[in-house]
Formats: sequence, structure tokens, C-alpha cells
Amino acid sequence: MVIMELKEDTPEDHRRRSDFIRTLVQNPTQGGPLPLEYACGIPRAIVQFWHKRDQLPSDVSYCIKSWKSLEAHGFKHLLFDQEDAKQFISERLGERHSRAFEKCYHPAMQSDYFRLCYISVEGGFYVDTDDVYLGTTIDNLFSDGRLKIQPLCYDLVSGSMLDTAVFTAKGAYSPDWIFYFNNNPLIAPPHHAVIDRALAQSTLLLECSTGELPEIQSTTGPGNLSKSIFELGTAGAEIKSSLQILSNWESTAYTEWHLSYRHDSRNWRLSNKKQHQE
Repeated sequence: MVIMELKEDTPEDHRRRSDFIRTLVQNPTQGGPLPLEYACGIPRAIVQFWHKRDQLPSDVSYCIKSWKSLEAHGFKHLLFDQEDAKQFISERLGERHSRAFEKCYHPAMQSDYFRLCYISVEGGFYVDTDDVYLGTTIDNLFSDGRLKIQPLCYDLVSGSMLDTAVFTAKGAYSPDWIFYFNNNPLIAPPHHAVIDRALAQSTLLLECSTGELPEIQSTTGPGNLSKSIFELGTAGAEIKSSLQILSNWESTAYTEWHLSYRHDSRNWRLSNKKQHQE
């Protein structure tokens, strides 16, 4: 069981976290034997979430079908909706996590929280429904028990994301860059230490949210995952060997930005800290 208490972040906390992640991203593990706990494989299941199965947009369905094609290569493909997710969480994690899921006020937040629940319990490969699979082999992503995650970097000056090749170059730095990890994809065995901590932290944040709706990114999304990695690493855990940083994720999948739902309240960027309405 992961036990923790909440502490409000300061600007210095955010800077230290970014610097820590920059070091991980620019100095990835180079071969060598894996620690014994990561010698296991990962379940060959592709897991996705769309909150209302009966209202699945055709353009999102196209993205999902690209992943479903992996069934022909021995992978299981699972698409959960809101009701499926509720049932899974209730049966596998219980009342506390069910209450936390109920406090996820937007479909993107439900997706964020559910992926932590599922990967913590079952393990597998979670990927968002707006990603399109490019057909490259992914078998290597299942061969060991390290958590596979994608690095990201946001430039405050331009207000845009940096190309991966720019910010992963050794020594690349600007005080205006924010390094963090995406929570898409999440590829891990059951009960990876990072996933369990991120789930515990997210659950506590949801439980403690009163009044104003909590911010999605830091409560259930990439901010929460990045903070979990930072806190484990700075608390003395051997974090580097537990991760495989996917600096070439673009060769596996791309995000389809031109989707119909991005123009309405289903887009979390338009609905952050706002109650979702269909």
C-alpha cells in the first residue's frame, strides 16, 4: 500500500521536477542487465477508453480501428466506456476508488484515472483514442517490466511543444522549457511502483477536492504521473532502471488533432475546471 500526504507545490518544486525529468530524458539507460523485478513481461492487451460507446464519433472510431488491427497479431484489444470503467473499478479496487472515479468531472479525467486503475491492477498497454497506430512492430514494448512512457517538453516563450529531437539532445536546456512525461501511452506490468504511486496520489487529490473543480492535468494527467516519478526518484528509489523512455514514439503512433470532438466540451482543454455537459 502506498501511503502519502498532500503538499502544495511551489514554483521551486516545479523547477526541480522539470530538471529531474530532463536528466532522465537526456541520459537514458544504455543496455545492461535489468533488475530482477523488471525481468517479467507485460500482458499483450491494448486498452482504450471512450466515455459513451453509443456516441463514438466516426473519426475517433477510425483511430481505434488502427489499434484493433493488432488482434490479428495476437494482441487483445479492449475498449472501455464509462459504465465498463465503473464496473471494473468497483470490482477490482473497491469503494474508495469508485468514489474517486465519480469525482472525475470530465471524460478526459475519467480516462486518465481509469488507465491508472487498469494498468495498476492488470498491466498492459493503454493508449488514447485519438492516437493512430502506424503499423510498426511493438513486441519489444512488452518484453520486460519497465514502464514505457513518452517524454514531452513545453516551451513557455512560444507557447508550444518542442520536437522530441530538440529537447532530448544531451545538454539541451532553456529556463523556459518544462520537461515532463506524458500519460499516453502507459505500458507496464501490474503494480509497477510508478503506476501504483500515481494512482494513490490521484485518488487522494480527488478525495481532497472540495469547492472548485480540480485541474485535470495535475490531478489525474501527465502532471500527476511526472510528480510521482520525481518523488519516487528523489526519495531514493532506483527510478532510472524502472523506466524505458520512448523518445521515438512518433514512429509507433501519431496524434490525430483534426477530430470533431476537439471543438466542443468533450475537449478537456476547453473544459478544464468546468463541469462537463453532453
